[in-house]
Amino acid sequence: MPEPQPEEPAAEEPEARPRRRRSPWFTISLSIVLGLLATVVLTPLTVGARVWYQGRQDERPRSDAIIVLGAAQYNGVPSPTLKWRLQHALDLYRHGVAPAIVTVGGKAPGDNYTEAGSGRTWLIEKGGVPAAKVFAVPVGRDTLESLQAVGREFDRHHWKSAVIVTDPWHGLRSKKMAADQGIEAAASPTRSGPSVQTRDTQFNYIVRETGGYLSYVLLGKSVQVPDETAKRIRIDPSGTPAAPSSSVSPSR
Repeated sequence: MPEPQPEEPAAEEPEARPRRRRSPWFTISLSIVLGLLATVVLTPLTVGARVWYQGRQDERPRSDAIIVLGAAQYNGVPSPTLKWRLQHALDLYRHGVAPAIVTVGGKAPGDNYTEAGSGRTWLIEKGGVPAAKVFAVPVGRDTLESLQAVGREFDRHHWKSAVIVTDPWHGLRSKKMAADQGIEAAASPTRSGPSVQTRDTQFNYIVRETGGYLSYVLLGKSVQVPDETAKRIRIDPSGTPAAPSSSVSPSR
């Protein structure tokens, strides 16, 4: 019978190297950096989504007044953008949304007429609204200045609520500014104009309004975005269009 062979000693396993523990300061710093990156990325996306969502709403509760935000006028004649807003406000008025209309907007240097005055004249002469029901607030070259003046007008009449007529992507910022003036604001946007023509233009306006909203909320400032009209067309009092100018007025 063969003799049993002696067992070979088992090879010793190499000792595992101890893992280095990360400094708690590294973990905290990394968490802060990741948090800041998430905030920088997610905040504009969230606001942009809100701009888009608000632009798709048509809010028309019974209110004290309808506010028509200003756009360019040419020697007293509303530009197409302003006319679309005025027509929409007129439709709301005729449907009994509010018993009064407030037109808003000052004038550019060298202009003879204000946006508010041009809008009021159009509503009375073209829309048939009684003069006593249309109030012009000829103040402001941006949304914030205009709505601050509108807030004082609302205080004078003891009004509390309003439906704002503007372009779709401007609704969120306008409502926020109006609310800060003590106005319970809803937004009923127009559905005409370059801002809603293509997906590319819609995206560009949403991006601009996202920046405008954040600028106001974070810095308390109003920004001017490019006007929706590609060119400013000068119109003389007879209604005959003159040669287009390359100058573009800021939109609100």
